[in-house]
Amino acid sequence: MSRQAKMRNAPVGPSPFAVEGERLPAEKFSDPQWTAKGEPRASVPLSRLDTLWLNTGTLCNLACATCYIESSPTNDALIYLGADDAPRFLDEAEAMGTREIGFTGGEPFMNPDFPAMLQDSLARGFEVLILTNAMRPMRRHEALLLDLLDTYREKLTLRVSLDHHTQAVHEGERGANSWAPAMDGLAWLSAKGFSIAVAGRLLPMEGEQDSRANYARLFETEGIAIDAFDPARLVLFPEMDAGKDIAEISTGCWDILGKSPSDIMCASSRMVVHRKGRDAPEVAACTLIPYDPDFLLGATLEEARQDVALNHPHCARFCVLGGASCSA
Repeated sequence: MSRQAKMRNAPVGPSPFAVEGERLPAEKFSDPQWTAKGEPRASVPLSRLDTLWLNTGTLCNLACATCYIESSPTNDALIYLGADDAPRFLDEAEAMGTREIGFTGGEPFMNPDFPAMLQDSLARGFEVLILTNAMRPMRRHEALLLDLLDTYREKLTLRVSLDHHTQAVHEGERGANSWAPAMDGLAWLSAKGFSIAVAGRLLPMEGEQDSRANYARLFETEGIAIDAFDPARLVLFPEMDAGKDIAEISTGCWDILGKSPSDIMCASSRMVVHRKGRDAPEVAACTLIPYDPDFLLGATLEEARQDVALNHPHCARFCVLGGASCSA
């Protein structure tokens, strides 16, 4: 990864989840209106803003082998979102009837303003989803989390990244000594009664049902209260690699695939990011594409109501063909 540096505990060698395939031809995903075959490119209107994501910044305590957003202990390409910036977006979200605020990074608990933004979101009545690796940055805030649990209970969910049901594969992606702290953090959340979920990944040729069964055995052994067969509680995400070939999505694909634009993540969510060197945060189309200027839609949620052309490999591989969404 170009934005990542070699870290002491960083994984060595290729990711165990590496996408296999040919290189993406240069002519694909080059025109927001037309595919390489000359077919009209599919786009997605914002039907409702169900989830507003606040990206807390790309700094993270880990440097994974294939982090789609290239988070690491040194990457501040997305700087910390400030507690003085978040309220205007939360005001807009309230007015638009948004259900959920999602916090992602990087590792959200590394942002010193995160606790204030978290408390503000819950106090406004939003459901809140935090994406975390449950390691030391989260554990420093145990007292805060327990206070919020007492007040908000099921309004607050923490989704822990546990890339695989085996230590060897998880650490092959996230680096040495990353398994035990993550498992300890997940076990602590479970023991205290938090609403929790896990985000995992599938190895090439690994079947979903076998993976769920293996996670179920792990959760039972470790006493973690997660139903591995509930897709909302164990989310198995498709892999992403913008450099590998994938079909483009034309307008004719909706009927062929039996899908609707309303099924796609950008029909119901947007993400606030603060890019390094920019004076103020901006609104991106989704959680997956925070750097591409074509997917930055404006300075406000109102400006970001515009349609999103599916002009990126992640749109096809993750959202349309993968059928995935980052929201709860």
